[in-house]
Amino acid sequence: MSDSNACTLEFNAGTLIIHGPEKALDLIIHEIRADKRIGAFRAPGNAYSSIMRKLYRAGIPVKDHARNYVQIPDLQLHSSLIPMKHQALAMKAWREARGQGVVVMPTGSGKTFFAALAMNLVKRSTLVVVPTIDLLQQWAGTLEKLFQRPVGMLGGGSRNILDLTVSTYDSAALQMEFIGNRFGLVVFDECHHLPGPVNRIAASMCIAPYRLGLTATPEREDGGETALRDLVGETVYCAHIDELEGTVLAPYVTRRITVELSEQELAEYTAARGKYIAFVRAAGLHFEEKGAWNQFIALCARKPGGREVMAAYRRQRTIARCSHAKLDVLWRIIRENPGARILVFTADNDTAYQIGETLCLPVLTHKTKAAERKFFLEQFRAGAYPVLVTSKVLNEGVDVPEASIGIVVSGSGSTREHVQRLGRILRKSGSGKQAILYELVSAGTSEMGVSERRRNHRAYQPWAFRRKNQLQGFFGKDGKGSC
Repeated sequence: MSDSNACTLEFNAGTLIIHGPEKALDLIIHEIRADKRIGAFRAPGNAYSSIMRKLYRAGIPVKDHARNYVQIPDLQLHSSLIPMKHQALAMKAWREARGQGVVVMPTGSGKTFFAALAMNLVKRSTLVVVPTIDLLQQWAGTLEKLFQRPVGMLGGGSRNILDLTVSTYDSAALQMEFIGNRFGLVVFDECHHLPGPVNRIAASMCIAPYRLGLTATPEREDGGETALRDLVGETVYCAHIDELEGTVLAPYVTRRITVELSEQELAEYTAARGKYIAFVRAAGLHFEEKGAWNQFIALCARKPGGREVMAAYRRQRTIARCSHAKLDVLWRIIRENPGARILVFTADNDTAYQIGETLCLPVLTHKTKAAERKFFLEQFRAGAYPVLVTSKVLNEGVDVPEASIGIVVSGSGSTREHVQRLGRILRKSGSGKQAILYELVSAGTSEMGVSERRRNHRAYQPWAFRRKNQLQGFFGKDGKGSC
């Protein structure tokens, strides 16, 4: 077949430039857009796999100048670990989906090892994208041990791109227009971050035909699941916390403790909340509507008395989040569990620092410097610091294998956040471990409704699903689980 019948693909700044006969262009018309500036057609980088597949099936020859990734035939996994049942089922589902899709696994169930299995299967140059520098270092170190070869890092001051490379989302967004054709497999860890406006652009610039998204909490409140499906693929497998409890994960219980405000706290809370609610109702705001919170902030800045209303909102929230009774209960739980590794979670830094100052406990927030954070975590693992107080930085992405008790002093209504916090204490560390998640809620406050919203997940209502699992089989009718 002559060159005039061939289709040519080139990689350019995160996009594909396509030249070809009308017959070929008609086949891929939904993926391409005309670029009159260069007299050719363009497509986002992530359309590479779909375009190549359609042209190949039609028997149209392709001059592929876009691809710059390599096969690694000698890539070998050096590990005595045998894939667990849920990992084997997930790999089967991912392979059946042509190596594209999202796999949902709880924290501590072996997501990193599963990604290594996928890398070992496809044997292509691979980019792993992670949300934090802590995870960047953890992934790079683990992959070097598993494959016994150097692993490049992109982010945190490093720019070393190798056949196996780990990058932060931020660095990938900056560099993908230059390196988006260098990897045949891209792994998005904590892929619920991917639908963000910057992250999704980076994902669209990568041509990798093999794509794997990993997350323990795929739920989003902004409809981002559609973007995740377009950029990575369908959710091909789900393993749930309650399915893996007692086998892969430590057995756990959750306990909600309702505490009463003191008379003085209740009076101050009622007055502050009354002022806040009156302002919201007068303005006709409904916080379930998109943009209502930003509108509230703008009104507080413009309207007479708005600053006082904002102060009242913050005061009632502070009272509910860190009452004297909560501190008493927190201290009692710590004293009743000597020697246990305990993580204390708060919704904000101020509450974390108040707890740390009152109870003389180490506090870890996003303001904690890297060296100090490393020291705190080392001391926690060693047992020298059996209790760590944190706001949100330990919700995901930090390996804390010995923690067995979590205490949620305050938090948002996010189901994802609550499941992430439960996941911090579920990693098995030997026989006999019993994980406990305490949730402290101030009675008669808005925290009661917040608690109900964030507990709306099967991890907190496992008995409702046990009968269904017994009828359908442990992992559902199709063996893939369901989200």
